[in-house]
Amino acid sequence: VQLQASGGGSVQAGGSLRLSCTASGSIFGINAMGWYRQAPGKERELVASSGVGINYVDSVKGRFTISRDNAKNTLYLQMNSLKPEDTAVYFCNYKHSLGGDYWGKGTLVTVSS
Repeated sequence: VQLQASGGGSVQAGGSLRLSCTASGSIFGINAMGWYRQAPGKERELVASSGVGINYVDSVKGRFTISRDNAKNTLYLQMNSLKPEDTAVYFCNYKHSLGGDYWGKGTLVTVSS
């Protein structure tokens, strides 16, 4: 599975962005997908996941929405009301039921105050 993330950019606080992650190759057996982010000097954190259920880190609840279009093999992250602390490199991740872990190259989101 190859993942291609896109949609990052620079916005002012309060703005919106939509990240996309398109998968190529066989996604048979993929049972969870998610978005992570890594800010400078910080560890990578899980922002949103979609598997058995949908989960968000507390800091983005009510502002971010994870969704997917199975027909397009694409995972989305709609980010609204962006804050400077959302600035990070965002990565998409797919997990296989047999233990495989696939990562896309990151896409940079910069939010200015």
